[in-house]
Amino acid sequence: MNPSASDWIPKFLNHFGKEKLITPYNSENEFYCAMRTTGFVYGVSAAANVKEKVSSLQLTKEEFTKVNLFHTLLFTYTSLHEEEDISMAIPAMVSFYKKLEKGKSGFFKKLSLTNSPTANLERILSARLQETNSSLKKNSTTLLTYALLYIDVFAFKNWLKTPSSVKQFAQDFENTVISCCILALKSKKKKKKYDNLLIELFESSSEYLSEASSSKLPSVKAMGTLSALTYLEKKYLIDICAIAVWDDREMDEDEFDFLQQLVNTMGLQLEVLSESLQALKDFSEKHTQHITLFEYSNPVKQFYKQNASTVKLLILRNKNRLILELEESGELLVLLTHSTVRDLSPEEKNKVKEQLLDICKTIPSLTIFLLPGGAVLLPLLVKFIPKLLPSAFNENRIDNKKP
Repeated sequence: MNPSASDWIPKFLNHFGKEKLITPYNSENEFYCAMRTTGFVYGVSAAANVKEKVSSLQLTKEEFTKVNLFHTLLFTYTSLHEEEDISMAIPAMVSFYKKLEKGKSGFFKKLSLTNSPTANLERILSARLQETNSSLKKNSTTLLTYALLYIDVFAFKNWLKTPSSVKQFAQDFENTVISCCILALKSKKKKKKYDNLLIELFESSSEYLSEASSSKLPSVKAMGTLSALTYLEKKYLIDICAIAVWDDREMDEDEFDFLQQLVNTMGLQLEVLSESLQALKDFSEKHTQHITLFEYSNPVKQFYKQNASTVKLLILRNKNRLILELEESGELLVLLTHSTVRDLSPEEKNKVKEQLLDICKTIPSLTIFLLPGGAVLLPLLVKFIPKLLPSAFNENRIDNKKP
């Protein structure tokens, strides 16, 4: 079975079947913990969640991620439809992703979909993982995008129960995850240069994520929605926040206090935190040699630098198209110029977000910004476009436009 070739889903299902993919797990929590040991929850899949090899090939991290995403969506569907054949999950996944599609002319609509739900799902999953985006450096932007893929799983379950609210649910939960990651990073007692840069990036991105954005981030106790999350959503949030402070393989007192506060606010037992930290420790020790996140003495620095490098590369490779789009946009050109000399208002930031995302939808290699976690990188796009494309920002053109 080759996850990068067509018809991999039917081969995967035929080879393993319900008895190996679904039956071994007595609960969603048991399945989640098993999937966490593969690295999928952390955004760095090192294996598939089955007891035997899924392929005779040496699969990449991206291929394992694709298999794990499909497997997790499949388990989620069958947990609510136990009596149905597992193949019924496939058209449901296709319908879900079409509903989740972000806006008017997003990247799923550009796919050449067929009458085969299985073929369509394979193409959608490839698009979700940005496999065809040759401009992206491996192990950079993908970490954030892949770590937030589990939001798809929670959104899928929400859609199966309440189809009308899926887009709002996904956006709200992503905002919650990013906000908690910022607070986790801020809890560090001794912040280094790249800790502060990453905090600044996340804080800036949170202002672009919502129209009602505020420069003041709420405390954990003030985030009333946390207690309303499901048990697994809470568990996932703890796992992601643990990664955020896992830069030196040690946890200082303030970082641990923050995680304890998060656990208490969500109404969980401290054993859940202990289990989360032990799972992360075990995974990082096992995969230090071949998982990029754990190779560096300061992964936070590596993460920030690689993301900045990736965004710069994407801008330069799409330079001519971006300049053309900016010249036609008028208002966006002015707002980006203003962003270099002053802070934009929440209303202006929302305009920048909407117009930049509209441009990203028209340029294939920029659809990374439409994926889970992609909005976190918007501040880098806003920061680097004026610096890397100065010809689009000459004073005469701007003077003749009104913001």
